[in-house]
Amino acid sequence: MAVGAAGIEAVFRAEYGRAVAVLIRFLGDIDLAEEAVQDAFTTAVAKWPETGIPPSPAGWIITTARNRAVDRLRRESTRAARHAEAARLNAPDEPVEEGPVRDDRLRLIFTCCHPALAPQAQVALTLRLLGGLTTAQIARAFLVPETTMAQRIVRAKAKIRDAGIPYRIPRDADLPDRVKGVLAVVYLVFNEGYGGREDLCAEALRLGRLLVELMPDEPEALGLLALMLLIEARRPARVTADGDLVLLADQDRTRWDRDLIAEGQALVRRCLRRNRPGPYQIQAAINAVHSDAPTAAATDWGQIRRLYDQLMELAPSPVVALNRAVAVAEVEGPETALALVEKLDLDGYHAFHAVRADLLRRLGRHAEALRAYDAAIALTGSAPERAHLERARAALTAN
Repeated sequence: MAVGAAGIEAVFRAEYGRAVAVLIRFLGDIDLAEEAVQDAFTTAVAKWPETGIPPSPAGWIITTARNRAVDRLRRESTRAARHAEAARLNAPDEPVEEGPVRDDRLRLIFTCCHPALAPQAQVALTLRLLGGLTTAQIARAFLVPETTMAQRIVRAKAKIRDAGIPYRIPRDADLPDRVKGVLAVVYLVFNEGYGGREDLCAEALRLGRLLVELMPDEPEALGLLALMLLIEARRPARVTADGDLVLLADQDRTRWDRDLIAEGQALVRRCLRRNRPGPYQIQAAINAVHSDAPTAAATDWGQIRRLYDQLMELAPSPVVALNRAVAVAEVEGPETALALVEKLDLDGYHAFHAVRADLLRRLGRHAEALRAYDAAIALTGSAPERAHLERARAALTAN
């Protein structure tokens, strides 16, 4: 059966990271693996509209990419060693689909999160390889120019190549040096998916569960999984049938996934018993408080504010301070919260302007609120968020 561009794009989103991870294991070269997978998808775009998606699209992509890589090595070979390498790669070994595919993406993350790489480069490279995100998308997540992010990714690849960083899950003794970067990567994959790509959320949750299996005594791994589960539980209520964004305060809580909430809350309780608090555990606890409230009005904002106070002590950042200000607005009022927001250096972050706009609206400072809405609308990369901000701006104008 023939397939359209949307069907091929769905396969790309679901299988790109897996294919790249498998090809890196085969080839030992990140750039060659990426190029081979991209070539395979280009071939799919040409063939699949006529032939239809094969029974195992991932296997087709991986096999085609591997063949392309071998062909390229043969074409470019000028020495016997190149021919030998191509022959090695083309030699029969484990079936492509029967290998340890489940762990390949986790290996890739640990490779990218080697301590020799700068933390931001670790995250950026993994988002590029695992999620197939464009450099522009990753730059938005980091609030930096696209050219800056492109340079970071190129340097990170070169560092892995030149330093001979191995493609494997490290020994137990090496895990503490990697875990912070790995957790950050998984959470950013989840956040990017929560903006509209459910496949990335599912992949982040899968990786989160694997990390808990790999490091059962690491409380921050438990905390991250709990955090993602509690956020994911709200997905069914986050948008209307027409795709319009619904804010947390306005969501129909009967539509929240109670099984995910129960699982996430159980993990939070495990974290509390360990009494080794960390940033992901505290964020999970904040979301657990939200999930406990049967209605928005019943939310214990005082507890949420206290948790944000603790988070600011452990992991201070302007974004955490912005989220804390939202809780302060509910406890002490919008004027106190606005004073906190105005001190933050987040001019390139759409949520900063959205929070500021809402606080100004609540204070009756409508002209300033309209300008803040304009700034938020210009900066957001999410169509549902943009539509929501435009509706809020229009409602303010109507008043």
